[in-house]
Amino acid sequence: MRGRGFLRGRGPAVARAAAHPGAQAWTALGLALSLRLALTRSSSEGGPSASVPQGDLLLLLDSSASVSHYEFSRVREFLGQLVTPLPLGPGALRVSLVHVGSQPYTEFPFGHHSSGGAVQDAIRVAAQRMGDTNTGLALAYAKEQLFAEAAGARPGVPKVLMWVTDGGSSDPVGPPMQELKDLGVTVFIVSTGRGNLLELSAAASAPAEKHLHFVDVDDLHIIAQELRRSVLDAMQPQQLRASEVMSDGFHLAWPPLLTAESGYYVLELVPSAEPRAVRRQQLPGNTTSWTWTGLDPDSDYDVTLVPESNVHFVRPQHLRVHTLPADEAGPERIVISHVRPRSLRVSWSPALGPAAALGYHLGPLQGGAVHRVEVPAGRNSTTLQGLAPATDYLVTVTAVLRSGREKALSAKACTPDGERSRAPRPRPPDAGGRGP
Repeated sequence: MRGRGFLRGRGPAVARAAAHPGAQAWTALGLALSLRLALTRSSSEGGPSASVPQGDLLLLLDSSASVSHYEFSRVREFLGQLVTPLPLGPGALRVSLVHVGSQPYTEFPFGHHSSGGAVQDAIRVAAQRMGDTNTGLALAYAKEQLFAEAAGARPGVPKVLMWVTDGGSSDPVGPPMQELKDLGVTVFIVSTGRGNLLELSAAASAPAEKHLHFVDVDDLHIIAQELRRSVLDAMQPQQLRASEVMSDGFHLAWPPLLTAESGYYVLELVPSAEPRAVRRQQLPGNTTSWTWTGLDPDSDYDVTLVPESNVHFVRPQHLRVHTLPADEAGPERIVISHVRPRSLRVSWSPALGPAAALGYHLGPLQGGAVHRVEVPAGRNSTTLQGLAPATDYLVTVTAVLRSGREKALSAKACTPDGERSRAPRPRPPDAGGRGP
């Protein structure tokens, strides 16, 4: 009778509990058990929990001879400051440190340290490796030895690469970095100020203003808090989101809502201007990213992620993405570097994707007899030879677009005097006691 009264309404049950202290205790216990049961069911029916950030953070440290011992010690201090407050552990974040040198070297792998203090201590005692700056080799090593599931990487968790560099590399960085980004790795780059802006902007995840930082080595602590928040945001995507947006495609990422055993995803792409032109892709349940390509520039696309599972229900997620206009594919800035009396290097912002431009040409150059220089698509720099010393030039870079149009941008450059660029010759000794 009491049980039926408790179920029918709150008022009678509370009155009886106040009249009988023993009943009050049983009521409190019943409420606690009911709440625990409800939380347990909610957790089991909602899929994997996203309350605790999970992911793998790889610290790629320039440990080559191009970095001074002082700079190396300051960067070590910065990395320790960056990771100490992070929630580390087997069910949370894991950190690994790899040195860039002549050969890549793993200071400690993922899962080796389970607390921020332990990681900070391990970073503090890391010794500089010296040698060449083979960053591309280290990136390929990271892809095969650390981020690969066959090497023990956790499937279905976000992965972040933090590359701290003095700006240069002895081998190509672009291709291996793109392979990592194609796998869904978010790339942050911290340069201590001597790097090529265009090359590092292309290497970092988009947008570059969020993932690329130029900071003096003594001011690294200034960006530590902001960078830590960005890493945590990348580690815990709460919903479907887009990155690497270009004129012909974009990259998608989402939290681990399913597992390979509990279901699969159906990813739908619908052009807003053509609702019937639907593209669908079925993906395994342990997938957390996908890249759409071959899209139209300057267009809206509606994306729907549908988790299909017989174990539990997960709501679909929706997103609208706008691709970049194709007419933005031309050069937007020119950088003149490595200026010599008879040569200089020209770099420019690359086209948005390899299909955006047919190629580039440079010229005319005022102030010297330099012929037109052709540069194929896919490259965004070249070295101009045969210049005259102490001469002003107007360098014009023209992108030949597939639409038939051309987009050009110019910059001024001045070659130094050839005589001044030489080191002073030692004065010959006096002969025969003659004065100067």
